[in-house]
Amino acid sequence: MKKEKSEQKQGALLPDQRWSSRRKREVVLRLLRGEPLEAVGREVGVETCRLEKWRERAPEGIDLALKDRTGDPLQTELDAAKRHIGEVSMENELLRRQLDQYRPFGQRRSRK
Repeated sequence: MKKEKSEQKQGALLPDQRWSSRRKREVVLRLLRGEPLEAVGREVGVETCRLEKWRERAPEGIDLALKDRTGDPLQTELDAAKRHIGEVSMENELLRRQLDQYRPFGQRRSRK
């Protein structure tokens, strides 16, 4: 029974089954390694035009994955600058409040 499932997994899908991204990736990798398009298409039960589309779109996904920047120094610097601006803004607001407490009543600034 298990053998039948694994054999079915390697071949074409049943009518109610869908292609997962993992399974598509495995097929596209086979194509990129040089396996003939028609042979893979017959084996997995997919039209060659669909396999060609998958193969053409694969490099786009690779490019997108490689553009991911973890630990980007520019973003780190920008975040630090934003934190500093926030701290300075809070400090200015506190100083304004303290200054308003010591001014005579007639000389208060408007809060626009």
